[in-house]
Amino acid sequence: MIRLPLLDSAKPEHFPDPRKALNEPNGLLAFGGDLSPRRLLAAYAQGIFPWFNEDEPLLWWSPDPRCVFHTAALKVNRNLRRRLARVSWRITVDHAFREVVDACAAPRPGQAGTWIVPAMVEAYTRLHELGHAHSVEVWEGERLVGGVYGIAVGRLFCGESMFSRESGGSRAALTALAQLLHRWDYPLIDAQVTNPHLLQLGAVEYPRPQFLRMIAQLTQLPGQPGSWAAFTPLAQLRPVAP
Repeated sequence: MIRLPLLDSAKPEHFPDPRKALNEPNGLLAFGGDLSPRRLLAAYAQGIFPWFNEDEPLLWWSPDPRCVFHTAALKVNRNLRRRLARVSWRITVDHAFREVVDACAAPRPGQAGTWIVPAMVEAYTRLHELGHAHSVEVWEGERLVGGVYGIAVGRLFCGESMFSRESGGSRAALTALAQLLHRWDYPLIDAQVTNPHLLQLGAVEYPRPQFLRMIAQLTQLPGQPGSWAAFTPLAQLRPVAP
């Protein structure tokens, strides 16, 4: 039987020490609480994130190892450059946050459901409205063909999900996000749980103690508050104003 701490509804910033998360399932730390902006921002600042299905209680995680992208290392590789040479895509930031989240939540081949349940969609949309959650969109004409979204805490960006409707769409969005973050001295994108696709894109793994030490510093640094809609990634992805 798994015994988990129940979060105190009166203390939205209080979480158990993430180093005490379970080994199996990897990273499971606590349950309960809510998805209020205050609790979510406190969780991400401590290396913790929510992840649960619609028929489950609200579960909180901090896996070991942690999957991370270095923003300086995510560049336009040969395959993406060839893809971009054949298409007329434009890149925007914070112009279609809800559309990106809805696209990430849509069923995918081989998946029975989605962890981006309606409560999560509403919670992250609220964070976006408050200037804490952001998206990068890839467009072909007026059609959204790729995107990525996540949460900024200090100078750490916590990636949540990305999607493609055309080959290379998610990679273009992720690379554009990395370009923008690198320009602002955000060194890391937290990708949470490792999978082969993320490793193929250039992610690396850190032991949880090392990851927690890194973000303890980054989350205390001044970030880029408010909407990012006025900014565009660097010219390699040929961004065009909407």
